[in-house]
Amino acid sequence: MGLISGILFGIIFGVALMAGWSRMMTHRSSKRVAKAVDMKLLGALSREDLKKICGDNFPQWISFPAFEQVKWLNKLLSKMWPFIAEAATMVIRDSVEPLLEDYRPPGITSLKFNKLTLGNVAPKIEGIRVQSFKEGQITMDVDLRWGGDPNIVLGVTAALVASIPIQLKDLQVFTVARVIFQLADEIPCISAVVVALLAEPKPRIDYTLKAVGGSLTAIPGLSDMIDDTVDTIVKDMLQWPHRIVVPIGGIPVDLSDLELKPQGKLIVTVVKATNLKNKELIGKSDPYATIHIRPVFKYKTKAIENNLNPVWDQTFELIAEDKETQSLTIEVFDKDVGQDERLGLVKLPLSSLEAEVTKEMELNLLSSLDTLKVKDKKDRGTITLKLHYHEFNKEEQMAALEDEKKILEERKRLKEAGVIGSTMDAVGMVGSGLAGGVGMVGTGIGTGVGLVGTGVTSGVGMVGSGFGAVGSGLSKAGRFMGRTITGQSSKRSGSSTPVNTVQENDGPKQQ
Repeated sequence: MGLISGILFGIIFGVALMAGWSRMMTHRSSKRVAKAVDMKLLGALSREDLKKICGDNFPQWISFPAFEQVKWLNKLLSKMWPFIAEAATMVIRDSVEPLLEDYRPPGITSLKFNKLTLGNVAPKIEGIRVQSFKEGQITMDVDLRWGGDPNIVLGVTAALVASIPIQLKDLQVFTVARVIFQLADEIPCISAVVVALLAEPKPRIDYTLKAVGGSLTAIPGLSDMIDDTVDTIVKDMLQWPHRIVVPIGGIPVDLSDLELKPQGKLIVTVVKATNLKNKELIGKSDPYATIHIRPVFKYKTKAIENNLNPVWDQTFELIAEDKETQSLTIEVFDKDVGQDERLGLVKLPLSSLEAEVTKEMELNLLSSLDTLKVKDKKDRGTITLKLHYHEFNKEEQMAALEDEKKILEERKRLKEAGVIGSTMDAVGMVGSGLAGGVGMVGTGIGTGVGLVGTGVTSGVGMVGSGFGAVGSGLSKAGRFMGRTITGQSSKRSGSSTPVNTVQENDGPKQQ
């Protein structure tokens, strides 16, 4: 009897123990699931949601990093860097050297790499953010830092000056690169890659210049010229909305949706300027204004002699590729015998303009767009503009794109023919006109060539079919004597702001 009772008690105790264990595990499992659900909900909350829930007790240690760290990728990059650097060196030399030639400033006759190696220090990826803005595409923002040890020597040649090797030392790059992958149904599943640098945060490229076996003072303003060239290339070729589109894998694909297209036309009337700063010791400044959205399409008003309140009332048309990110830059210069001196500048975001609405604005001129570099706090006057933004339809967009390409091709052809020094030099001619009512000051041969000096031919201009050469100093001297001596001269010697102008036999004119 005792044996049977012991067996029954053991069975009952074992069943109860197993039931209790099972119940406890089920309870723990349900609590873990409930916690996981709560954590998922908390993970979906934004910083603003948490602040509403926590109120004043919001913990400061909670962060929402926009970029994910990729330490494993940095380790891989450091191992592969010797091979990547060698391949990248060839790509940079083949792609960047033509850009240096195209964007070199007036007064520089040659700008190319003498030496180029990327060194042994690999870039560091601080983080990656993956987004999906459009179906069929993956967008990846890469926070990139590079404080490398490259050996970069530029060969700089100017008129009457032998080639000077300029070394770029202490190079540091801080930027966020946007990489867009266009997806495809076939292996390798990517048909094209789009690469650009985000405008915000602004890309930073820091370096110091050192003349190898020479002096930077051999070419006045050389350091500023190189800085301007680097800045222009980055803004006009690499900074969003501008981008580089690379087809991948030989898959036939339409890349037109990935390429940057003209979005609209900005009609700008440069009306007048008031209370400009006088830069002359004798008499007053001879101001003119330049405007541009992209530096390769820069336009210039006529110069008004001996006047600090000039009235130009000249109209230009510029193409905008991305209204939300691009800006109109206006600069006012004093036309001078040597290098023209800037009186002031201002930048106007196109996003502040409403389509199909004409707007008149009076803008204050600044000494620099970089507030950290502003040393002169004095008032530099104002400039008055009339602005009208027209958004293209599909037909106007395609026509403007084709004409833009023709203008750039024509400028390159004129450069190869020796008519201009670089594609950034001024070429003043009336183009054939853009379809859809888009008129631009472009390039063409029929009306003649207006050359605005390249730093050597001071005060020499070729207008229409005739030639007029008058030294630019005569105007200043003649005015000082009580009269003005002028001629059909397009004086622009040594200026760092090449522009497009339209000239006929009766003087400056724009379309």
